[in-house]
Amino acid sequence: MTATFTPKDNPTLPAAWHRLTPIWQGGEEVIQESLPHTHLAPTWQMLLLGDGSPTRHLELLTGEPTEVDVIDMSLIGMDLDAAPELIQAVPGPRLRRQVWLRTASGQRLAYASSWWEASHVDEYLQNRSLPIWASLARLRTELYRDVRGIYYGYSDALESGFEVAGPFWGRHYLFWHHGQPLTLIYEVFSPYLTKYLGPMQLSSTNGKV
Repeated sequence: MTATFTPKDNPTLPAAWHRLTPIWQGGEEVIQESLPHTHLAPTWQMLLLGDGSPTRHLELLTGEPTEVDVIDMSLIGMDLDAAPELIQAVPGPRLRRQVWLRTASGQRLAYASSWWEASHVDEYLQNRSLPIWASLARLRTELYRDVRGIYYGYSDALESGFEVAGPFWGRHYLFWHHGQPLTLIYEVFSPYLTKYLGPMQLSSTNGKV
């Protein structure tokens, strides 16, 4: 059963979220120009650098509904929470939400941490057991997914959660709604997706862009 959490204001430091320790990272210029295919294969670039819904992409890849396990909802106030700098674009006080995205049969495919204006989170996540994309689609919310950073790195917590060794690919982006930043999202994808997307990198014998 999918878990839901009621956020509680905690005077102590909230539980950590799972940020990658990068061995490589890129910003907006890299995202706009794309990467060499020997660095990141085209299919993985479509997932990581595209502005479509990862939840929908995962459903199309696996043929199963994408379900959510909520593992944390913490009121963090005005704390920057070791998040990407873009957290400052999200009005405070803020709430942080952490989830696993998995298939209905239980295979974890991605991890996500997101930061919301605490006073508005219930407006957009009326059913917190749904993926963000599904929640906002039900509300017919018009959104723009603005990918700002991409990472390749390690996380012991994610190795344990995905039950597979790193390194992992991740990204962060802003959701814009009516010209205003709605939420900041940091996502990391499981190497299990090579089953559907193929290798993360192409060998030099396959050509380089």
